[in-house]
Amino acid sequence: MATRASQAFADHCFSPFMTAERAQEVLASTGARVDFYDLDPLSGGPQSPVTGRAQTEGTDRRCEVAFDGAHGALAVEAAIGGLIAEGIDTEAPVPDSYQPTEGTDLLAARQLNPNRVAVVHVGTRPGPNGTETFLMVERLTPRDPDK
Repeated sequence: MATRASQAFADHCFSPFMTAERAQEVLASTGARVDFYDLDPLSGGPQSPVTGRAQTEGTDRRCEVAFDGAHGALAVEAAIGGLIAEGIDTEAPVPDSYQPTEGTDLLAARQLNPNRVAVVHVGTRPGPNGTETFLMVERLTPRDPDK
């Protein structure tokens, strides 16, 4: 499951066309636990409300998968591969509101466009069945270009 879930994250979570319905279809079908919301769809698709963990302040989208076991290296490889495949390669400063946690294997930010940044966090943490691996990307709300 770790390989399938990590690859599904890489293949779909960076896409602006992902919806909550699609997340269930392509992410949850791997057996992974999924947390997805998109309050301002860039694709013009339907809004997906927050249904999992609370919305992270300053974000309008989250796509996350989590699964049992410690598979940090596999997850980092998948996340980086997904960024590369989508052409998301311009580094950005990680906002102060994001800090590494115990088990963090990757914490990085990438510029999506002049006003948008995405933060990717990958690692391990306590889960419902012991240690779990998570891959998460959150899109920050647009910056005011006048500031």
